[in-house]
Amino acid sequence: MFAGARLSFNHMVDLTDAAFAALANATRRDILARLTTGEVTVGGLADAYDMSLNAVSKHLKVLEDAGLIDRRIEWREHHIRLNPKPLREVAEWLELYRAFWENRLDALEQFLTLKKGASHGKRNPAGQKNRRHPR
Repeated sequence: MFAGARLSFNHMVDLTDAAFAALANATRRDILARLTTGEVTVGGLADAYDMSLNAVSKHLKVLEDAGLIDRRIEWREHHIRLNPKPLREVAEWLELYRAFWENRLDALEQFLTLKKGASHGKRNPAGQKNRRHPR
């Protein structure tokens, strides 16, 4: 029973890794952006790029393996549509780090505000040089 849960977790991690790998390529990100308007045929997608149908198909295979797109075959035409679920999972993962960095930057801003306020309260006696920044 535990091994099954572990397999499921590993499968989820593999899909998230595959999604990040797929999103690392600008052409694949552009394909996903085009699919936000709805289902498109492979030929229709290929027409939008200055590359062969085979090259577009390879990009689609990577996106499909990552679970980012779904394919429907009707006779000889392959219809592609966006599957947003893996993108939501990636966004949720990134959200954890966004919150982390916002907290860190808020703490830095608070520290700098305190430091700036403290430095305005102190004055160097006349003629004494600032030892931190020699001229």
